[in-house]
Amino acid sequence: MTTALPSAPTRTLADPDTPFAVVDVHKARRNIERLAQRADKLGVTLRPHVKTAKSLDVAALMHDGTSCPITVSTLAEAEAFAGGGYTDITYAVGIDPHKLPRVIALLRRGVALRVLLDSAEQATFVADAARAAGIAVPAQIEIDCDGHRGGIHPDAPGLVGIGRILHEAGCLDGVLTHAGESYFAHSAEEQRLATKNERDGAVAAADRLRAADLPVNVVSVGSTPTAHAAEDLTGVTELRAGNYVFFDLVMAGLGVCAIEDLALSVVVTVIGHRPEYGWIITDGGWMAMSRDRGTSAQPQDQGYGLVTDLAGRPIPGLVMTAASQEHGTLTARGGALLPDLPVGTRLRILPNHACATAAQHHGYHVIDGTRPQDPAPVIEAVWKRVSGW
Repeated sequence: MTTALPSAPTRTLADPDTPFAVVDVHKARRNIERLAQRADKLGVTLRPHVKTAKSLDVAALMHDGTSCPITVSTLAEAEAFAGGGYTDITYAVGIDPHKLPRVIALLRRGVALRVLLDSAEQATFVADAARAAGIAVPAQIEIDCDGHRGGIHPDAPGLVGIGRILHEAGCLDGVLTHAGESYFAHSAEEQRLATKNERDGAVAAADRLRAADLPVNVVSVGSTPTAHAAEDLTGVTELRAGNYVFFDLVMAGLGVCAIEDLALSVVVTVIGHRPEYGWIITDGGWMAMSRDRGTSAQPQDQGYGLVTDLAGRPIPGLVMTAASQEHGTLTARGGALLPDLPVGTRLRILPNHACATAAQHHGYHVIDGTRPQDPAPVIEAVWKRVSGW
């Protein structure tokens, strides 16, 4: 006679030690499909930026489980995703010469890994490394379309010279730009103008290089706000975005998404009360949420995050307004009453900046928001993240 072994108990968001990160896979899929349809309509290749989720499991949602063109922000990401079968990768941070041996190692593995640069000095390092290795190192010239960060202006005198250095070594691949100022575009018209400026800057740079008889295969643009605002990408070959998979309160504040679209949250537990100050204290401080205060420059400051119950239903007026390393402080605003939340109550915090909050965690507890949510969502899987550089 055999005895059936008891099945493992179903785990829910009420079970793991807090704080921990949660991804609603239904919302993530919906966000992914929204931008995929837009890219198809615009007639450009979508090259998702995996720096937000840094997860092979999340990336698998983007293309029915098969590899697709991706953008990374670290070589650790490039190496991890190459190990997962991704062979078309853009490393969208200015190249450090010390990292070129790792780039070349990936190229030798058959990974089409593009590097980014904005100076003749970097171009020379890349060209010399390519010649020494006997292998082309595809390189894109970063174009500064709005003064936000790195890049060379489309009309800068040195642009063609950089292109020539790369071309003579067989390394010139194209141009890339990122409308960083779009994260401060608070109206639809401002976002439309940021999108046009981004496209115009990249196309103008490509045209200058082509006029100098230099090949430009790729004209790459993108940020989450401009990707969702784009209506005409004539002259552009590919669109990049990353935050859109999870979205966050900054994107909601810009009107790019609704709060209901946010797929990432952090589960915390109430550990105390300070009624004299109107505080509820949790075990989720800035080590769980990050120090990002991206909504502070928006019309509605969301503190460190908005608060929902464990099922994801917003608690009216409750905001995480302060944080120390391992403590979060929740307060009521706008005349809302401070809810009665006993010690031990679990809550979810919606983050300001999904990239920064996700980076605080080793992985994601995955739920499906379309399933019944009471008393607590079932954990469908646990997905790992890539870390390091």
